[in-house]
This record gives sequence, structure tokens and C-alpha cells, in this order.
Amino acid sequence: MTPNIHPSRLILDELTTAIMVVDAEHRILSLNHAAEELFRVSARQVHGQELEQAIRATDIFSELINTACTSGGSYTQRERRVNISDQRMVTIDCTVTPLEGERVLIEIAEVDRHTRITKEHNLVVQNRAIAELLRGLAHEVKNPLGGLRGAAQLLEAELSDNELREYTQVIISEADRLKNLVDTLLGPKNPTSPEIVNVHEVLERVRALVDAEGIEGEAGVVMSPVPIVRDYDPSIPLLYVERDHLIQALLNLVRNARQSAGPQGNIILRTRTQRQMTIADKVHRLVARIDVEDDGPGIPVEQQEQIFFPMVTSRAEGSGLGLPIAQNLVSRMGGLIEFTSEPGCTVFTIWLPMETDHE
Repeated sequence: MTPNIHPSRLILDELTTAIMVVDAEHRILSLNHAAEELFRVSARQVHGQELEQAIRATDIFSELINTACTSGGSYTQRERRVNISDQRMVTIDCTVTPLEGERVLIEIAEVDRHTRITKEHNLVVQNRAIAELLRGLAHEVKNPLGGLRGAAQLLEAELSDNELREYTQVIISEADRLKNLVDTLLGPKNPTSPEIVNVHEVLERVRALVDAEGIEGEAGVVMSPVPIVRDYDPSIPLLYVERDHLIQALLNLVRNARQSAGPQGNIILRTRTQRQMTIADKVHRLVARIDVEDDGPGIPVEQQEQIFFPMVTSRAEGSGLGLPIAQNLVSRMGGLIEFTSEPGCTVFTIWLPMETDHE
């Protein structure tokens, strides 16, 4: 057992429901990990502070506390929409219960969490279906392409007219292009071995690569790099993942963000950890969260449900392969990519489990 930590505290920290205890003056006495994650605060930092000082959206809590204390029993409000500490709008169910010693217990269940789990499950199923479709497509397309290319080579050997050979070269080059396209859809041919990596070193590698590429402006002119703001959590432990897969997935996301933001836009790379996260119907005690945020126009609403499908893109020059490939690579590591998008703020989030079996 962890020293100096009461067993009841360990149990509370395993709950997905946010728990707060305050005194008669609404001063915070304790928070569990779920509450820290919800309000983006540290229990140690806000201990002893008044709710109004420590957490936004305290009006609803003050209202419920007063109602519960007046009635002498628990009081609940469901599906209350609130704006919490970092300007996020969330829907919560909140229950307030008076305790002995003029203390009050506040339980907060994030309704959006259940919606997210359902959406996450659909994404996992979608990704598996796409992977199976691509594997079947590869077998159906690659064999005829090989025969087509071979026949063109044999025909070219029999031709003496160079002008006619130009046509066979077109056939060969197009067959090669289609084969490369199928290989790209399938992802890496040989899986790499997982290794221990520092997620911030990977992000810095990606940032350097994107900075070196610049961004294509009007008439094909390469403009200066889009500013990339780093918001890293230095306490994140090392990850045990396929390093090259993670680099490629992040490159695809950051390149998309760069194109969306444009030369005058901004990109944020953010890292955090989150406890009790469900991925593919499995609950992980701790996961790493990597956000790629841009302030571009956002993803059109009509494309958001199909954004991870191959060939879906809002850019005329886009291939529509970056996101499905990134999703496939991350899923191979047991993770998932999700996104939220509205004009001025699009965030793609990579979730990666931090439990490892290699030790």
C-alpha cells in the first residue's frame, strides 16, 4: 500500500465521478483525481480556498449547497450545462449531500463523458472496419496491378517505336502509383518494435520537421513556418510505444493543422495525463493525452462523421489519407485519435495507454 495515504483516499481516486468536500464557508477540504481532471486544478493547490476563488462555475454549487443544507438531505440537479475553469462547456449531473461537522459532499458526474465513450466506441469499430476493408482491397487491387505492369513491360520490349513506348511507360508509372497508394493505405509493411520514448522529444522532432517544411502560400510560394506554441506537462512518464509510428501519426496531424491554420494562424502542442480512461472498451488507469490544436476555420460539419474515412478531405490538393493512416498507426499502439472542431478551434487528441507489460 502507498505510504501515508489513507485507504479511503485511494478508493476515491479510482472513481470516475468527481468528488469534492467543502466546509460551511465553502472552503475546499479535498478533491479526488477525477475532480482535479475535470476542473484542471491540483488538490494541493486549491486546498483551503473558497470555491469561488478556486473554480469557475461555482454559482451552481453554491446554489445546490444552500438547497441541500436547508432541506437537510441530498439534492440533485441533472444535465446542468456549465462553463468550467478553462472555458470548456460541459454537461454535468451534480449531487450535494450535507455531512457531519458542517461539511458538504459534492458529487459531479460528467454527462459528456458517457457521450464521449459512445463516440469513442464507434470510432474504434469504424477504424477496425476500415482496416479490414483496406486489407481486402489490397489483395483485390495489387494482383491485377502486378499483371498489368508485367504485361506493359513485355509489350514495351516488343515495340521499336519510341513514341509507342511512351504509352507503355504511362501504364507502368500509373500501376506503380496505384500500388504505392494501396501500400500507403495499409500503413507500414513491417511493424516496428516498441521502445521507451520521451513524448516531448518526439513532439520536438515533429515540430522541427514541420518548421523545416514551411507552408505553401499563393502561387506555390513557401511561406514562413506557422507559430507552434508548446504547452507540455513535464511530469508525464516515459511511454512504451512504436516511436516511428507515433512520429508519423503526429506529423500527419500537425501538417493538417498547419494547412488549416494558414500562414497567419497558430498551432498548440499540448500534453497531459488523464486517469481512468476508456479506450476500446478497456479502462486504463492512466493515459497520455497529446493535443494538436489550430485556430483555423474548422472541419465542415457535414464531413465530421467521415473525417477518418480514406479519401475524405476538405482541401482540393489533399489526398484524404493523413487522418486514416494516423488513426491506424495509433490504434496499433492501443490508442485512439479523437477530435473536436468549431470555427477558430480544432483539436485532435491522441490518447495512449501508459500501462506496459515489458518490465
